[in-house]
Amino acid sequence: ADHPMVEGGKYDYDLFVIGGGSGGLACSKEAVSWDARVAVADFVTPTPIGTTWGLGGTCVNVGCIPKKLMHQACLLSDAVEDAKSFGWQIADGKTHDWNAMVDNVQNHISSLNFKYRTELRQRGVEYLNARACFVDDHTVELTDKKGNVTRKTAEHFVIATGGRPKYLGIPNEKECCITSDDLFSLQKPPGKTLVVGASYVALECAGFLVGLGYDTTVMMRSIPLRGFDQECAERICTYMVQHGVNFIRGCIPSAMERLPSGRVKVSWAPSGGGESTESDEYDTVLLAIGRYALTEECQVAKAGVEVHPSSKKVIGTGRGIGGTEQSNVSHIYAIGDVLHGYPELTPVAVRAGILLAQRLFGGKTAQMDYVNVPTAVFTPLEYGCVGLSEEDAIAKYGEENLEVYLSAYKVLELALPGRGDGAGYTKVICLKTDRERLLGMHYLGWNAGEIIQGFAIALKLGGTKADLDNLVGIHPTVAEVFTGLTITRASGEPLEAGGC
Repeated sequence: ADHPMVEGGKYDYDLFVIGGGSGGLACSKEAVSWDARVAVADFVTPTPIGTTWGLGGTCVNVGCIPKKLMHQACLLSDAVEDAKSFGWQIADGKTHDWNAMVDNVQNHISSLNFKYRTELRQRGVEYLNARACFVDDHTVELTDKKGNVTRKTAEHFVIATGGRPKYLGIPNEKECCITSDDLFSLQKPPGKTLVVGASYVALECAGFLVGLGYDTTVMMRSIPLRGFDQECAERICTYMVQHGVNFIRGCIPSAMERLPSGRVKVSWAPSGGGESTESDEYDTVLLAIGRYALTEECQVAKAGVEVHPSSKKVIGTGRGIGGTEQSNVSHIYAIGDVLHGYPELTPVAVRAGILLAQRLFGGKTAQMDYVNVPTAVFTPLEYGCVGLSEEDAIAKYGEENLEVYLSAYKVLELALPGRGDGAGYTKVICLKTDRERLLGMHYLGWNAGEIIQGFAIALKLGGTKADLDNLVGIHPTVAEVFTGLTITRASGEPLEAGGC
């Protein structure tokens, strides 16, 4: 039946999932496969400029999927130029149609929204397009877009609400700015753009905007890609500067106003304080300064759920059947971006949700392993990594106990076009006191996600530098660099590789 209520049951559902993103959908589908009665509530509050979207969460609608597609648009632009060096006769003066790209991306996303709705119905998960707020620890109040209010009860709850982009907290910003929630469906070309922030979202968006031909500036308060390896982060910034991105470092916007021309005048000041200010005018101002968890929006306090005082994320207790995902209320759990202290990554939410459902309803015991999770950043110079950054490795083990292997190289495919200096860099961090066990692997270059995904298994299995050395590389590839690293940071030898 479409409706999973059972006559005489103490609760309407065995499991109620708040949030229809990657984690919530995966958890609900797994739970219903173990014959649980399951509902998912999902509701998108429109952005200040009115943007909204369908079922599927941040990743598919306003995150990973459209971001990767727009990044691909830039790679294709580069490929068209590179093709001339390989003998292709291509007319000069190529142009890009922003609206055609946006329409095609949105059509693809709409097909995914439809697929998710259909799949829930086919599997017997009840989908409620309504905002869910806790009334008590077993009851939620649901408000749909027409204002209709109903109440539902459940034995277990999973909070999978994720987050939304932060704002700066200065006057006029919501009238003057957009966020990543708006960019991928923007109905007019962005023009001259200021990207505020230094997160991976900020750098990825700035990267594809400049790649599509828009005058783009990044304003960052402090360091780029906080939490990532800083040497790799700075190499990304250097590459982006070489490819046309402007950077304003150590500054934050202090004022904004919409001019009669429609442009936005932005004034900024040093982030460390000071009276000096500068200003410029932009067609689009994109805020990418971080995200906040949607816990207060579903009133978790009314269920007695404790959240971290600064992040507002649910604090996992590590107790009971829920394990890491279990809140202080034993039958309420959190997965994905809304769980404090764990990676904000789609596959993490999906895996955690599936394993949680298996423990709740399938008699399984496996817990989510949050250690050595690989990830990639789709900046113009792509970055893939797994394990510890060099900074974190030093802090945890001490610099004297590490061996850091490095290599810089030029990608073969870029040799004929004569570009790509600085486009290949590899770093492997090893623990000398434990057989040179692999602690971190970092790669800058083409297809970073594809390459680091495979090598991540080496860290999961406790691999060593000797294991990499014993692996025969595939030639000619960039991934083979990992199998022949000989130069260490301590040696001081030059990194550039030559020859075949």
